Amino acid sequence: MKRRDFMTLMGGAASAALPRGARGASSIPVIGYLSGRPSDEAGYLVEAFEKGLRAGGIVIGQNAAFEFRWADNQYDRLPANAADLVNHRVAVIVASGAVQSIRAAGAATSSIPIVFVTGDDPVRLGLVASMNRPGGNLTGVSFLTQSLEAKRLNILHQLLPKTARIAILANRKNPSSERQLKEASDAARSLDRQLDVLNVSDDADIEGSFSTLVERGNGAVTITADPFLNSHRAQIVALAGQYKVPAFFYTREQAVAGGLMSYGASIPEAYTQAGGYAARILKGEKPADLPILQATKFEFIINLKTARALGLDIPPTLLALADEVIE
Repeated sequence: MKRRDFMTLMGGAASAALPRGARGASSIPVIGYLSGRPSDEAGYLVEAFEKGLRAGGIVIGQNAAFEFRWADNQYDRLPANAADLVNHRVAVIVASGAVQSIRAAGAATSSIPIVFVTGDDPVRLGLVASMNRPGGNLTGVSFLTQSLEAKRLNILHQLLPKTARIAILANRKNPSSERQLKEASDAARSLDRQLDVLNVSDDADIEGSFSTLVERGNGAVTITADPFLNSHRAQIVALAGQYKVPAFFYTREQAVAGGLMSYGASIPEAYTQAGGYAARILKGEKPADLPILQATKFEFIINLKTARALGLDIPPTLLALADEVIE
């Protein structure tokens, strides 16, 4: 889907997604889509969600419609956005793009079903009672990419065994960041490496973090799993190239954008799973009866073009482990 066409569809309201004659009517169910992300970079995730809907017999524009609310990484907007969707009497709310989206949706309604997508443990976050029996009006998909920091650091160690200092970019506004940083710190300690934590929460922070990590002598940087950082992947990739710093990401999309490597769950696959759950709920199933789904597809991606630009030789052992090598 071209960006121009996607933006025309999104528009911030459901009217662009409603079939003729259904605008303002209740003849078909409306799916409220609540996200902390910017709309202009999340098209591929909406497409993945729609794929899951279609597999469940729900087609946007035919027997369902969307009502979008985007926070554009301004998480303080989420409570009002969630309340607005409730006022629109949507049939189900999809909460994604930040843990704050899920909490805002949960605070706004205890009756409308909520399907969430999160990279963290929903039980630990207090979102559901258990993975098998979530209870209440929330269920969804957990791709647990935030529990893989140790794995990423171990891969970096195999690539750069003599690198003593490694930086890590983290968004402290994300409630999951503390857990990620603890895991990364423990892994760095076990590898006898120094880990420099750089907090980023806006464009200026990202820009300044790279000059800081170079000044401190960091030989590589790893990017924590965070929707804000993912939405700024182009900026981060460009800065990593400018400063000649190997950067390790957590999604395939970041490696495709030019990041050196990525390891994590397939986020589009998680959104497809969420779409399937939304379809089942629209057909009458209850969230409390749908166990939390967990990611089953994990991907290790290497961008050889970026490696060459950095003057790095990827060890054959890592190339053999890769699920995809981008030439």
